[in-house]
Amino acid sequence: MIAFVRGTLVAVEEEKVVIDIGGIGYNVFISSSTMSKLPLEGREIKLYTHMNVKEDAMQLYGFLTQDELRVFKLIIGVSGIGPKGGLGILSQLTPDDLRFAVASKDIKAISAAPGIGKKTAEKLILELKDKLSIEDVLNHSYEEEHVTGGASMNYEVQSDAVQALVALGYGNTEALKAVKQVEIDENTSVETVLKKALKFLM
Repeated sequence: MIAFVRGTLVAVEEEKVVIDIGGIGYNVFISSSTMSKLPLEGREIKLYTHMNVKEDAMQLYGFLTQDELRVFKLIIGVSGIGPKGGLGILSQLTPDDLRFAVASKDIKAISAAPGIGKKTAEKLILELKDKLSIEDVLNHSYEEEHVTGGASMNYEVQSDAVQALVALGYGNTEALKAVKQVEIDENTSVETVLKKALKFLM
């Protein structure tokens, strides 16, 4: 299988991009969220990919991060959801938004994706509730960016702030979501994150 493709972005179409790799143009299907983050045509691009093989075609689906690809594979592992439906969900919800939606059993948010009905959304929540951890909301971004000790320290600060909010009586999901909205750097204290997160919760 093809783990990723790297080449020159030569065209952006309705649901896919064309990437020139060694003189060959590859069609790669992408979500609208990925579409909004693309570089300018003519620039280099790297997409982590999933190949879908059918009787009459081989299609590549591309993602800017390994986390988005991992979540996509979990989605299409749910019975009744194919690659097109998976892209539809990730066009409607970021991987983190989907984690929150699954954790809080937000059927409405998931079924807002094109081609995803209420029953399919319920099935997705049931099958992925043990596979999509909302704790990943804090740590996966650091893994994707090959972070240093400073970023690891940021994770510790955020984690401590979440635990403090939970101790105050807030749910784990809402505490994580509030902390995730607070911008921090290596000098930000737990107390500062806690104060700012509480403002999002009030």
